[in-house]
Amino acid sequence: MEKRELGRSGIHIAPLMLGGNVFGWTADEATSHAVLDAFVGGGFNAIDTADVYSAWVPGHTGGESETVIGTWLKGRGKRDDVVIATKVAMWPKHPGLRADNIVAACEDSLKRLQTDYIDLYQSHRDDAEAPQDETAEAYGRLVKAGKVRAIGASNFDAARLKSALEISKAKGLPRYETLQPAYNLMDRGIEGPLQQLCVDEGVGIISYYGLASGYLSGKYRSEADLGKSPRGAGMKKHMAGKGPQVLAAMDAIAAETGASLSQISLAWVMARPAVTAPIASATSVKQLEELMGAARLSLSPAAIAKLDAASA
Repeated sequence: MEKRELGRSGIHIAPLMLGGNVFGWTADEATSHAVLDAFVGGGFNAIDTADVYSAWVPGHTGGESETVIGTWLKGRGKRDDVVIATKVAMWPKHPGLRADNIVAACEDSLKRLQTDYIDLYQSHRDDAEAPQDETAEAYGRLVKAGKVRAIGASNFDAARLKSALEISKAKGLPRYETLQPAYNLMDRGIEGPLQQLCVDEGVGIISYYGLASGYLSGKYRSEADLGKSPRGAGMKKHMAGKGPQVLAAMDAIAAETGASLSQISLAWVMARPAVTAPIASATSVKQLEELMGAARLSLSPAAIAKLDAASA
């Protein structure tokens, strides 16, 4: 399978990342391990998580996802076969991007993950209170110590990502090799200065919400469908906008290719400038198998043009 480099890090991944936000939450440990086994068995290698997952769930405290991945890594015994990406800054236990917090949060994540190193350690969100040179220096210490291989940013705007890259270059420190933003056919907000910065600087985009929280699966087409899941209420905004025309374009491509709407959605993201891989999560092996099919789908220029027009 085609491998793509995470920025200029020298780390290569298959063009789909497995989202770990559901591990230990809507997927219990046994199910999560089965999904992880099927993902690696399908030729994929990159897994994304964060220390804060899943602190929002009643009775959870955070760290659940990393813990589930850690027990899987220990049981499987092939750590070097996978690329583990996690994040710091959004968990109330370890908030922000000051140096002491980054170092302490990294140590805690390493323990939960039961590993000696993190492949991609990401700033989960920007922290205007933390000097960017202090943040870069903290990451530099972790890289030098062999605890982190590369670093990335999530939810940064163009100006802040640009300044972080400039500081890292000026000081000879590790730079953000990746950017993790929301990006899908319903939300193309990164297009423009932010995406162009990633193209120009060789920063790899690993995007989340590739299916627009499920809307692009085609499951929600009418008011009657909103009750199909707890997140159905959030789909109403798409129905009132460009959503129906996007689904219609996808339906036409599905009829031509035999691909599912979810596969078409993710394949479109994979074909965008600077994108290394979209992130998608699965709560069953069956669901995962459908998502993995996106990496084997090559959309024609005509299909991409149709999707571009419908989602503009």
